[in-house]
Amino acid sequence: MQQVHDWLAKDPDPKTRQELKQLLDNHQQQELESRFSSRLAFGTAGLRGKVGAGPNRMNRLVIQETAAGLGQHLLNHFSDAKERGVVIGYDGRPDSKQFAEDTALVLAALGIKSYLTHDVAATPIVAFGVRHLNTVAAVVVTASHNPPEYNGFKVYWDNGAQIIPPQDAHIAEQIDIAATKPIPLLSKADAEAKHLLQWLKADYYQAYRDALNDSALLNHHSNPKGISLSYSAMHGVGANMAETLLTDAGFDKVYSVPEQRDPDGSFPTVNFPNPEEAGAMDMVMALAKQHDATLACANDPDADRFAVAVRTESGDYKMLTGDQVGSLFGHYLLSKTDASKQLVGNTIVSSTLLSKIAAAHGAHYYQTLTGFKWLTNVAMQKQTAEAQFLFAYEEALGYTIGTTVWDKDGLSAQVVFAQLTAELAAEGKTIWDQLESLYRQHGIHLNAQRSIALDPSAPAIGAQLRQSPPTTIAGKAIDSVADLAEGTLTHSDGQVDNIDLPASDVLIYHLEGGSRVIIRPSGTEPKVKCYYEVIEPIAQGEAYQQAETRAQQAMERFITDHQASLK
Repeated sequence: MQQVHDWLAKDPDPKTRQELKQLLDNHQQQELESRFSSRLAFGTAGLRGKVGAGPNRMNRLVIQETAAGLGQHLLNHFSDAKERGVVIGYDGRPDSKQFAEDTALVLAALGIKSYLTHDVAATPIVAFGVRHLNTVAAVVVTASHNPPEYNGFKVYWDNGAQIIPPQDAHIAEQIDIAATKPIPLLSKADAEAKHLLQWLKADYYQAYRDALNDSALLNHHSNPKGISLSYSAMHGVGANMAETLLTDAGFDKVYSVPEQRDPDGSFPTVNFPNPEEAGAMDMVMALAKQHDATLACANDPDADRFAVAVRTESGDYKMLTGDQVGSLFGHYLLSKTDASKQLVGNTIVSSTLLSKIAAAHGAHYYQTLTGFKWLTNVAMQKQTAEAQFLFAYEEALGYTIGTTVWDKDGLSAQVVFAQLTAELAAEGKTIWDQLESLYRQHGIHLNAQRSIALDPSAPAIGAQLRQSPPTTIAGKAIDSVADLAEGTLTHSDGQVDNIDLPASDVLIYHLEGGSRVIIRPSGTEPKVKCYYEVIEPIAQGEAYQQAETRAQQAMERFITDHQASLK
């Protein structure tokens, strides 16, 4: 209770103070314990949590303490942190603007200059600012595609990519220290007068637009008027820039879902503002059908992800998976460049098809742990004069094309996908034709993910599998096992190789015929995440539909048999 009263004395927000007083007056002990028994953990994704009073929620005091911790770490790490400063942007959620301003004013009190967007900004537009303005970091206040009650605080390092260890731990240490001290804070007027707060206005957004329009990768204009598309911003902040970039690229038949176009942090027309969720794309697909559009496209609310449904022969629309879009991008972009000098990559849980496309083009390929932060940070380490970074993706609808933004960017991805589609249309082909062509060359690659609840009283699944390793999975012989905790790849003949990936509690089983299952035990619950891949070759002259049905049946058997073996 002392913690609660101390918090009330420090909280700058009358709204959350009142919320906390009501919890006290109503003796809601369980709710108070939920908010005060721990602190919202700062990690490589920064902060993310429900908005509310207390250290285990997102609120102005937590944001100010986080900004103070971040600022102190920047001062410790960069001798020129004050002059170079930090770029800050925010999404359309109710508290995001206030949280962004609080961040800027705490940094200003530490003498660190802030470049704050004058309006909402898509996450890639803010990440772009690190390299463009040569800042030491960036902060985006966003909860991306989480439900309305959430908000977040995402941090980028001076290389323009999301932070990775050990920076996250160093920042977390400084946040804990900042939480024990008075918060440094300047007024907005003082920060402006001391030139410690600079507003990023229309010319900044224009700089991002110009940079993308100048990119050679977004300049393959092949009859853009030959296709049409519907678009949804999913009540987020992507619409203005998405529509502008499409217009710049010559796409003049773009239909935006009016009910979802403008920022609205309550997300009134979707149950969950994530394009991957069932029903989230219904309105944009309905609008596409109304106009007989080629594509139905969407960004998530902070516009760093891109989703697309493609018109079928029946006139309906079918969603592409992230792996399908990533494979199409890989083939398209490598065909537009000197592939032998290009570097492409994806994560361990994404399809292996990209690696085969890269090999077919003679390109360089790399693989990382799950999380976009790894894709971009590792790409910077791996690229050379003979292997320039071109493209990377993760299966959860995240894509980065070129080096304008060192993070996933749903705005540029949409333009490139529209150009890819228009080029195929000019040749009398569809996206489905192109996918079939890739599958005929490399085999149908199907990917699926399942979370499996385990017996809480059973031994930890990771330890169990390591102690008594299986020899077959779902009736298939195991060719090799990658144990990321040990950093080893063990082949069926007993040969052991080292793996160049950070240690992680992950087991990857490569099976005969190319199938694969990845097992990621939960560190906090008796459950395991499993990622499955089935590869089904298409026989010469075989009907595609027949091979696809066979692949789907194989996947169903694979999942059923494997899950049964874990329980």
